[in-house]
Amino acid sequence: MKELSTKSYLIRAIYEWCSDSGYTPYLSVKVDDQTRVPNEFVRDGEIILNISHDAAHHLTLGNDLIQFSARFNGVSREISIPVNAVQGIFAKETSQGILFPPEGESDTAQAEAGNEGRNKLQSLPGSSASPTDKKRRFQVIK
Repeated sequence: MKELSTKSYLIRAIYEWCSDSGYTPYLSVKVDDQTRVPNEFVRDGEIILNISHDAAHHLTLGNDLIQFSARFNGVSREISIPVNAVQGIFAKETSQGILFPPEGESDTAQAEAGNEGRNKLQSLPGSSASPTDKKRRFQVIK
């Protein structure tokens, strides 16, 4: 039996925490050819999406795929994101959430990141991130 990834479960957990706390959950996504998002909002191969109840309609946080519809400049668009393309999920108001290691990262680096508590809540921007996280920064574009 294939081992289930914890990533989709952690995404759902942080989404629930944001919603219960009155925060706005944002999803950071690395865009590739499997990702369906409005390309005009992609910056440096990444996009930050508001997935709050008010912004994302018919939101499905599945084990393999995240799907919803949202308005961009007044136009409704269908969004489809493979879970493996998600870089992180965080609360807009507090910047607390989870950063995920890049999918192509070696097993050794993943094991080291796991030992340092990569899946615990952390402050994203301006936090004292590990050396492997220095390249990744989230910026909310309005």
